[in-house]
Amino acid sequence: IGLTVVAFGTSAPELAVSVQSALAGQANLALGNVIGSNIANILLILGIAALTAPLLVASQLVRFDVPLMIGASFLIYLMGLDGRLNRWDGLILFLGVVSYTTWLIRQSKREEKSVQEDYDEEYGEGKDSNWYGVLLNLALVAGGLYMLVSGAQWLVDSAVTMARWWGVSELVIGLTVVAIGTSLPEIATSVLAVLRGERDIAVGNAIGSNIFNLLSVLGITSLVAPMGIGVAPGVLAFDLPIMIAIAIACLPIFYTGNLVARWEGALFLAYYIAYLVYLVFDSADHDALPLFSTTMVVFVLPMTMLGLAFSFWRDLRSRRVTQPVES
Repeated sequence: IGLTVVAFGTSAPELAVSVQSALAGQANLALGNVIGSNIANILLILGIAALTAPLLVASQLVRFDVPLMIGASFLIYLMGLDGRLNRWDGLILFLGVVSYTTWLIRQSKREEKSVQEDYDEEYGEGKDSNWYGVLLNLALVAGGLYMLVSGAQWLVDSAVTMARWWGVSELVIGLTVVAIGTSLPEIATSVLAVLRGERDIAVGNAIGSNIFNLLSVLGITSLVAPMGIGVAPGVLAFDLPIMIAIAIACLPIFYTGNLVARWEGALFLAYYIAYLVYLVFDSADHDALPLFSTTMVVFVLPMTMLGLAFSFWRDLRSRRVTQPVES
C-alpha cells in the first residue's frame, strides 16, 4: 500500500509544483523541489515517524525498492553531467515509472486473501458502488485537482518572491521551503500510520515517494519544460551526492533488524538539521561555514559511518548465529 496508492498520492504536490515551476520558467525550483523532497522524505519524515515508534521495514524494500531508489538517483546524476535534463532524459525516466508501476500491480495480484480479510475487518466489507458514490468521488477528485493546481501556482509565485526578497537562488528555496511544504502530506500520512500501529507503511511511503519523485516528477517535468531542466555545477557537486549518500545509507539502516529504531530516527533528524544549517550558511556566505563543514566531514560523518558499519556487522553476525544448521 505504502509503495503505491499512499506514496504516489502524497507525491502529487511535488508533481504539481515541479510542472508549474517548469512552465513558469523556474526549472531550478523544480529540481530543488525534487532533491529537497527526497532528502526530507528520509531524514525528516522517517526521523519524525521513527521517534514516534520504531518503524518496521519489509524485506522487499531492502532487496528491491531501496536499490531501485539508489539506481534512479545515480541515473539522475549521470543524466545531469551535461548540465541539463532534456526531453529524452524525461522520456526514459517516465518509461521507468511506468515499468515500475506495472511491476507493482502484478506483485499486488499475488497477495494472499488475508490482505483483503484484514481490510474488511478494519474498514468493513466492500459494498457495491452506486452512481451517487461514483459521482461524489469524481467531484472530490476534480475539486482536489483544482485546488492542487491552484495551490501549486501560488506556491511557485511565493517561492520566487521569497528568493528575490532574501537574495538567494530559487534552487535553495526549492531545497528547503518548497520541499518541506510539498512533503507535509508524507509527514501526516506517515505519523498517522505509525499512531495506528501500521509501522511498515511509513517506510514504504517514503521510499515509494522518492522513486516516484525521481522517475515521474522529474520525467514529466523534463518533458514539459521548454528548455529542459538545467543542472547547476553546485547541484552535481553537493546536493545530488547528498541525496545519493542518504539513499545508500538506507541499506544498512533498514537491514539491521528490519526496522528503523528511535535512535536512528534521531540521527536522521540531526542530519536534516545539519543539512539545513549548511544551506543557510552557504547561501549567506557565513563565516562559520568552513568550521561547520570541517567538523561534519572530519568528525561527524566518519563517526556515523563507523557506527552504522558496526551495527550492520553485529546484526549480520547475529543472523548467522541464529540461522538453523542443516543436518
